[in-house]
Amino acid sequence: MLNATNLTLHYGGSQILHGIDIAAHPGQVTCVMGNNGVGKTSLLNLLAGRHPRSGGEIEFDGRKLDRLTAQAMARMGVGYVPQGRAIFPMLTVRENLETGFACLPRSERRISDEIFDSFPVLAEMADRRGGDLSGGQQQQLAIARALITRPRLLLLDEPTEGIQPNIIAQIGRVIAALRDRGDMAIILVEQFFDFAWELGDGFLVLERGRAIMQGPKSDLRREDLHARLAGHATAAE
Repeated sequence: MLNATNLTLHYGGSQILHGIDIAAHPGQVTCVMGNNGVGKTSLLNLLAGRHPRSGGEIEFDGRKLDRLTAQAMARMGVGYVPQGRAIFPMLTVRENLETGFACLPRSERRISDEIFDSFPVLAEMADRRGGDLSGGQQQQLAIARALITRPRLLLLDEPTEGIQPNIIAQIGRVIAALRDRGDMAIILVEQFFDFAWELGDGFLVLERGRAIMQGPKSDLRREDLHARLAGHATAAE
């Protein structure tokens, strides 16, 4: 579905990404890992059309993509859940979900039962303002809003950050169900190792904007991946 090669990215005069390759396939979760500030969020912003790449190529469903906008990427089927949730605190839960309608044809502008089945608390709080929800509930709302757009590629930026364990478990079950459905590719940026290892089918570890470890789960040992991440975390400290 998605195949990106030799991606580079600059912010002003600073190079953020150096020759990154990443692929995402339906029915699989590709995990992007690394310490804070290594380029994980920048990579997702690039893939979502929020920041133009400096170089490299992106193919989506076999079609080479030029520098498309975030709105164009959403219409092509790319859903993005940014770090920090970015919900609208003054809108109700239902109104927040309805903001996902913008990239859909009018005939498809509805909240499916699947959304509330996946996140029952949102049905219970549909008329409450987004700002009244807990952090974990806001994260569920952000994911649900992305799913409203019926994405074929879902980009998730640290969905477990600052979330209580029971909601982390629920979010994990939803991601696993989406993966197992087989028609959606998922790229997950995550620092919670156990969560990523349980869900991931492939892994990309970044350090200072470069790939330092990459491959399918079947080719990687859990101990080696954990040690690589722990080693770079220690070095960063």
